[in-house]
Amino acid sequence: MDTTKKGPDADGQKLILVLMLTMTLSSMSAMMFNLAIPPIREQFHLTLGETSWVTSAYMVIYAIGTVVYGKLADTVRLKSLVTFGLVLFVAGSVAGLFSQAYWMVLLGRCVQAMGAAAIPATAGLIPIRYMSPERRGSAIGTVMVGLALGGVLGPIVSALLLQFAHWRWLFAIPLLVLVLLPFYRKYLGNESSASAHVDWMGGGLLSAAVVLLVLSLTNRSGWMLAAGMLALGVFLRWIRTADDPFIRPELFRNKGYSLGLFIMILMSGSVVSLSFLSPLLLTQVQRIDPAWVGLAMVPAAAAQAFLGKRTGKLVDQRGSAYVFTIASCLLLCSFALMSTFIGSSPLLVSAFLIVGNVGQMGVFIAMSNTISWTLPQEHAGIGMGILQMTNFIMFAVGSAVYSSLLDLGAIVKWNVANGYPDGVIFSNIFFVLAVLQAAILFFYRRRFAKMKGNASKTGQASQTV
Repeated sequence: MDTTKKGPDADGQKLILVLMLTMTLSSMSAMMFNLAIPPIREQFHLTLGETSWVTSAYMVIYAIGTVVYGKLADTVRLKSLVTFGLVLFVAGSVAGLFSQAYWMVLLGRCVQAMGAAAIPATAGLIPIRYMSPERRGSAIGTVMVGLALGGVLGPIVSALLLQFAHWRWLFAIPLLVLVLLPFYRKYLGNESSASAHVDWMGGGLLSAAVVLLVLSLTNRSGWMLAAGMLALGVFLRWIRTADDPFIRPELFRNKGYSLGLFIMILMSGSVVSLSFLSPLLLTQVQRIDPAWVGLAMVPAAAAQAFLGKRTGKLVDQRGSAYVFTIASCLLLCSFALMSTFIGSSPLLVSAFLIVGNVGQMGVFIAMSNTISWTLPQEHAGIGMGILQMTNFIMFAVGSAVYSSLLDLGAIVKWNVANGYPDGVIFSNIFFVLAVLQAAILFFYRRRFAKMKGNASKTGQASQTV
């Protein structure tokens, strides 16, 4: 093994642990400000739309940043990129901590996102570069534990802190990454950087397209949609003519990567329903107090944290296709149960969420491992960066689509097994997602089941897609 790129597994394991803790802090930072929207709005006398930029601007910049860092990671030393990103993350946190005006709060969140985007880009690359292939699934699963822990701890820490201190202290939590920075400096390799031209024009066009398309959906703006499509068209033309484009067109001519990315887009758009629709379901259909909604969703996130590393090990032992099949079936069951028992006890809904969230985690680990096998080394950074970006974008897009569907409502019940008159639109959405999940599973099994990295180590010989 080339230790200048992948390093010994011992150092790789330490890096994965540090990365898991960093992902926890990053995930907490992304989620904590959801509860701070009301006090920020009240203090600065803002509209809800103006205040929501505290979270929406963070997520859009975070999504774009993962691709930028992923692209740079193909030519720039990973140690330097991680150091830059974490320092920027801390700088934004300090700016927000001492903010006295709303523009300073927003600036702090934007700078935070610019730095924090290095974390998911790193999370996609370290398992590839620093872990042997037969242990890559376990590494990805460990990183997913950090994401799940952040989902559990974020709302809890935020609620406690807002009860006893000013909301600005939410900016203090990410400062803990300074404790982790020396470990990155120690365990990341000193591989030499390759001199390469960065296509900032292409990167700018891609960023503009992503921002405009996401905002067009969240704001339901026709002119933003048109401008985003125009920017996307110019970007696609640019990368076909530029000497060294931001994204090389041949990346998407890689059938395995393109098909894997397509599946992940569908999966990301589907699973956001669990985190977006479930709180609304519990309050509007189950009629439970909003204060109890978080508690109903904590067991699902805790199950993800508990099973993350074990799921990764199962990928290494039995292959990605085996885990994807089980996880996809769990998601299908969760969607079907949610659709059928939409008006049942909140305890049952919480149990259905456990099944769905565990399935979501398994699918993401299996697909991340599958896609990593499709990428040559020279495209690993940008390829995994695009993967991470599409995940974040689809979470924003999915939320906008589900909001629109809820506004439309429904009278006709599509799931004949649903015996509850309330919440028909929720039942219909989950019913469609169950059917979609079955189609995704069928497509995956046909195209990826025998691919290298999907079969178990004792299974059939590998083949490309």
